[in-house]
Amino acid sequence: MKNTEYAIVDIETTGGNASGSRITEIAIIIHDGKNVLDRYETLVNPEKDIPLSIFGLTGINNEMVANAPIFDDISEKVLEMLTDRIFVAHNVNFDYSFVRHQLEQAGFKWTARKLCTVRAARKIKPGLASYSLGKLCHSLNIPLENQHRAGGDADATAILFSQLLEWDDEGEIAKMIKMTSQDQRLPPNLPPDDFNNLPEKPGVYYFYNQVKKVIYVGKAINLKKRVASHFSGHKINSQRQHFLRDIHGISFEVCATELMALLLECTEIKQLWPTYNRALKRFEARFGIYQYEARNGYKYLAVGKLSKFQTCIHEFNSLYNAINLLRGLSERFEIDQRFCKYARPEEGELPQNNDLKNLPDIVLHNEQVDNAIDFLLNNRPTFAIIDKGRSKDERSCIWIEKGHFYGMGYIPSDISIHDPSEVKNYTEPYKSNQYIEHLIFAFAEKHPGKVFFNKQFQN
Repeated sequence: MKNTEYAIVDIETTGGNASGSRITEIAIIIHDGKNVLDRYETLVNPEKDIPLSIFGLTGINNEMVANAPIFDDISEKVLEMLTDRIFVAHNVNFDYSFVRHQLEQAGFKWTARKLCTVRAARKIKPGLASYSLGKLCHSLNIPLENQHRAGGDADATAILFSQLLEWDDEGEIAKMIKMTSQDQRLPPNLPPDDFNNLPEKPGVYYFYNQVKKVIYVGKAINLKKRVASHFSGHKINSQRQHFLRDIHGISFEVCATELMALLLECTEIKQLWPTYNRALKRFEARFGIYQYEARNGYKYLAVGKLSKFQTCIHEFNSLYNAINLLRGLSERFEIDQRFCKYARPEEGELPQNNDLKNLPDIVLHNEQVDNAIDFLLNNRPTFAIIDKGRSKDERSCIWIEKGHFYGMGYIPSDISIHDPSEVKNYTEPYKSNQYIEHLIFAFAEKHPGKVFFNKQFQN
């Protein structure tokens, strides 16, 4: 810490992310750990309009910045003040991302060690009701004038920083500013122990927001390594910045295999529907094959949108897959095409058949439809996948019943399985969907030695 200097920074901007917004004001206070050595503050012309919502928060409007320097004009001064100093800010990743991005646009490559006063305050003064700058200053009796302006917030942050240094009996700040410290990359509101407790094993991890709601679910072959990857790099889009700011906690569940982690991730996303999960949401089932009977007694098969008020025979995440399967059934069981309806995505109701000429024998036709449904529901395989466990004392198991994922769990190593159906007793039931079934069947095809069929279920 000796001879270390700090650049305490606060900025105001036109919006919440560096890629689409610009700095409107910047204040930099140079601090040696005891005293303020220098200070710089200026409005900045962002070369774009300032939204009314930002004006309402900061009081900075287009007229105020019209004659201010653009960032390119002050970039050398900013770089000079930041070079070879620790970059300090309240919620440091926000300010750092903007300054780094705009320096880069001005032609300067710059990086620095960072210190977040939110994280430092959480370590040195734990248990406070809030760590926002305004409420933190109120709790610690720190004067805060001209709030939401760069100069006022920077002055308050400098006082907070000085007091944190005085209260830091455990040397937390010295640990935090080391290049190898996890505090250089962890989100500001995440307790370090949540990250430290992550094992280097396969599993599923959960990110929580301030009110303990799950905002993201992910799977990993190595939990610690995968979670750390979320916090590395310098992406500046708004989604990433909001995402990191919202992370207040992590929990995890260790899984024996990558496949089990994949299945658990899918089911948890389906159940919890977290805000920041997008990739797997596109596999949500949207279409189904339906069976219904017309007034004349003839049975129909139809593809349509999933409905809360109708029960479908089988779900699909794409219209293409649903139509292909229905066409395959109609050919296999020689069902008259007039009784197979392929609804368009926008159609909410199942269409009716108005062509009543030369109809097939009703008894034979309905029997063909019933056989097709029975084939679809009951002619898929039932089997178990048995693989390694989380430890040598167990084996993992996945149970598939008539083509549908039933559940998964763990079998103690001292239990002998004589019939694959016994595996079902050791599984916890989960909801299935077409994407999960695709994952399981692909795994079974690739690893046949881990698949055990149950003869009593085979036709």
